[in-house]
Formats: sequence, structure tokens, C-alpha cells
Amino acid sequence: MKNFVALTLMRIRLAMRNKMFFFFILVMPFAFFFIWLGVFAKGIPQMVAFYLGSVLAFNVMGSFWGLSATLVTFREQGILRRFHVAPVTASDLLASSIVANYVLTLPMVVVELFLARVIFHVPSLGNPISLFLLISVGIISFGSLGLVVASVTNTMQETQILNQLLWMPLIFLSGATFPLAFLPRAVQRFGLFLPATYLVNGLQQTIVNSATPWSRYVEILSLAVWACLTFFLSAQLFRWEPEAKTPRRAKLLVAATAIPFLLLGIVENRTDRILLEAKSAFLTMTSAMSAPGNGTAGSPGKPTSSERPSNRAPE
Repeated sequence: MKNFVALTLMRIRLAMRNKMFFFFILVMPFAFFFIWLGVFAKGIPQMVAFYLGSVLAFNVMGSFWGLSATLVTFREQGILRRFHVAPVTASDLLASSIVANYVLTLPMVVVELFLARVIFHVPSLGNPISLFLLISVGIISFGSLGLVVASVTNTMQETQILNQLLWMPLIFLSGATFPLAFLPRAVQRFGLFLPATYLVNGLQQTIVNSATPWSRYVEILSLAVWACLTFFLSAQLFRWEPEAKTPRRAKLLVAATAIPFLLLGIVENRTDRILLEAKSAFLTMTSAMSAPGNGTAGSPGKPTSSERPSNRAPE
């Protein structure tokens, strides 16, 4: 246990020295936070509550990019070779990477929740247990995705290309960037096959509707199963030496980790549960935006055009 703790602390120190990991853990999440809540949500508490789920999901998902890039950099620089000399297994190193990523990501999420409450005056942060479970399983599952990417790519250039191919659909087709109910129907249907959709919807329902952990069991359980599959596969395919290359069949095995969400997407496309929940949350947000006093139905304290007295002389 002492060796694992020491390894985790070392991984935290090395991660903080990595500029790319620092960017995806700290810089990008806070930029996304203030742009989405301050500009798109216009600082309106009800709208901020709706977009806060997307912002938190963006922060949680972004960790996979930094984690994969860090491990590939370590392999190319020969740092992993030094770990291999010590009595450390691949599972130990990968597990310590997940724990270090969790320790670095969770405080950022807590700070965002605090700022949303203090600066944007969000009326409620929802059920704290559901929020903690979804954020925790999200960090672990998408961190495990980063481990898989690092295990199957041979160079940093290849890692960046694969990360980009994964990142685009995760943020644009899941409701993380644009509300799911706002997207075309065909895109909504496709989004039900993405793990990010369930993280975004679970966080939105928790914050907007104070959803309980039991009502979010599908999202929590599916992400947890996916985390186990991706971590197991990354441990099997992990390479210490930069000279060792990944066989082509390994990438087919990575595609197999999508099976849980392939099956879940088929079920959800038949029930429309996620889409109905997303639409309900979206309508709640738009109704708050059009409510009097929010700048869309006339300025507060000023009469609208229909309420202003006419200057015409009475007949």
C-alpha cells in the first residue's frame, strides 16, 4: 500500500509538470465555465443550473485527453522504463494514474460548484450523493478511456489524432456543448450511443431536478461497467518500452469496449427516456429565459410597448 501511495504522489507531481495535462485539467475547464455560464446562460440562475451539468461533464471528460497524452509522453521519454525497473506492475501504474487524475480533477469540480453558487447564484446544486457518484464514476471511466488510448497508440501524433476523433463526437453530439433537445432528431438518436450523453443527462437531471441516485442508476451503472472494461483492456495492452508497437488487432479490441453503450443506445432509442428528460430540462431553461425580468420580455420596471400610454388625443 505504501508503494502505491508513493507511486500515486509521484504521478501527481509528474502530471503537474506536464503542460498539456495542466491545460486540460485547469485552464480549459475554467474557460469553458465562464464562457458558458456567463455568456450563453447570461448569468440567469435557472439557465446557469441547466448549463452547469454540461460544464461539469466537460471538465470530467477532458481528463482523458490529458491523461493519454501524459502517458504517451512518458513512454517516449523513457520515464515508463524507469518505473518498470521498480517492482511495479502495469495495473499498479495505471491505477495510480486514475487515482492521481481523480485527486487533481475533483478539486476543480468543487471550485466550479462553489463559483456557480457564489457568482451566478444557482438556487440549488441538486442531490449531493447523485452529484458525487456521477462525477466520481465519470472521472474514473473517462480516465480509463485515456489509458486505453495511451495503450494502443505508438506516438504522440497518433495519440492526438485519436483523441480528436473521440473528443469531437463526445462534446458536440452528447449535449455537452449544445443542449441535446436543440440538436436534430437524427443526431439525438446517435447521441444515445455515446457515454458522454449519459454523463451530461445525469448531471443535468441531478442539478435541475434534484434526481436521486436510484433514478440515475442507468447512467451510474453503465459508466461503471464501461470503466471496468476499459481499465482491464488498457492493462492488457499496456507497453513500457517506446520500441514496442501495438498490433492492429488491439484497436479492434478497443472498439469492443463500446458494446455496453451500443446495447444501451438500442434500448434508449426505443424508450426515449433520455430524450424526454433532456427535452423537459431544456423547456424549463427556455421558460426561465423568457420569464419577465430576465431581459427578454422587457426590462424590469419599464412598461412594454403594449403597456405604454398612447400619445393620441382621445376621440
